[in-house]
Amino acid sequence: MERTSEEVATGEKLTHVAGHIEFKDVHFRYPARSDVEVLRGISLAIRPGQVVALVGASGSGKSTVASLVSRFYEPISGQITLDQTALSKLNPHWLRENIGIVSQEPVLISSTIEDNIRYGKPDASDADVRTAAVAANAFDFVSAFPEGFRTRVGEKGIQLSGGQKQRVAIARALLKNPRILILDEATSNLDTASEALVQEALQRLMSGRTTLIIAHRLATIQSADLIFVMQNGKIVQQGPHVELAQKIGGAYHQLLQHQFGTGISL
Repeated sequence: MERTSEEVATGEKLTHVAGHIEFKDVHFRYPARSDVEVLRGISLAIRPGQVVALVGASGSGKSTVASLVSRFYEPISGQITLDQTALSKLNPHWLRENIGIVSQEPVLISSTIEDNIRYGKPDASDADVRTAAVAANAFDFVSAFPEGFRTRVGEKGIQLSGGQKQRVAIARALLKNPRILILDEATSNLDTASEALVQEALQRLMSGRTTLIIAHRLATIQSADLIFVMQNGKIVQQGPHVELAQKIGGAYHQLLQHQFGTGISL
């Protein structure tokens, strides 16, 4: 999304971000589909440093919640707050600078690996870039390229595998050092070996940050502090994995059965 000069200049900037996010009876429709209510009275709270997961079928509203946190859209009614300040009062550019996003298909610029990592913090030193790459489990594969960090990734990162692109995106987020982290299906397209490396890097990235995980694969979110189960734009269940999994016939239990059959892990 292109930034306007007005967007960069206007709105409040908090002196400190703890990372307490709250949705209060939020309703939302996309402008292009104004007849469809995507969120129907969502209320949830994420405490500072907490890892929270949103699960549910496609179209349940999970990714919409993440888009609203980043202020790519505004709710029709209700309120979203960060540290008890309405998002609508905050400077959008400043807000997004405090949010790190690792998505299913990372957005890479057609430049070098180094430039893509440094995009998270343009004034970062070479040492900082390499430290972030190490923490993201990216340093070894980058160093194996003949041109190392100066390797060009190609249009949309076509020269890198899915797992490599994800680790570059994680290194960028680590360098950015955001207080809030959004992981949107971050490991859904990876093979088993790549997923293990990415998951390990994500654990480092999540440490100490308020984290919102959007997931279809329930195996990736079982250690979350809190899970919200969404159906048709509403939250129908919430709680930790073990508690929800034991509620036979509940929405979360049904999702587990669909993915794992009778071999449900508690």
